[in-house]
Amino acid sequence: MASRDGEYERALELFSAAWKEKPDLPGFSQEFDEALLGLKKNGDAARAQGKPEDAGKHWMGTLRYINHPAAKGKPYPFTRGEVQGEVDRLTAGQMEKGLLHYRKGDIPAAIAAWKVILAYDPENAEAARSIRTASTQLENLKKIPPAGVPAK
Repeated sequence: MASRDGEYERALELFSAAWKEKPDLPGFSQEFDEALLGLKKNGDAARAQGKPEDAGKHWMGTLRYINHPAAKGKPYPFTRGEVQGEVDRLTAGQMEKGLLHYRKGDIPAAIAAWKVILAYDPENAEAARSIRTASTQLENLKKIPPAGVPAK
């Protein structure tokens, strides 16, 4: 089983497909719950280990499956709003990290910080816009000759 190996999102994907075929499978509910709880727990652990991209991916997966019919009415130790709050705080922190790098003139580091957001939230317009702006500036800076070298 995928959830036994820590591949909780894959397990939830398989459970969702099976649910469509036969929602009353024996043991399904418990296995689904274990996978959902494991996915959220992995996000929390990744955050504690300083791995924002992994944390975001696990939490976004949790958000994808917490509204599944198998999860309806279950008393999980977290709510959708709490997980969304974790994602929002993570995103705000990564945006700020990118801005700090950008203000210091370290544009590649700024772009890298914002790319972390797109790794778990590819639809994040603010991060995408920031990357485009910084990438354009980086290209323009490459066109400027170094100090002391005459322009062509």
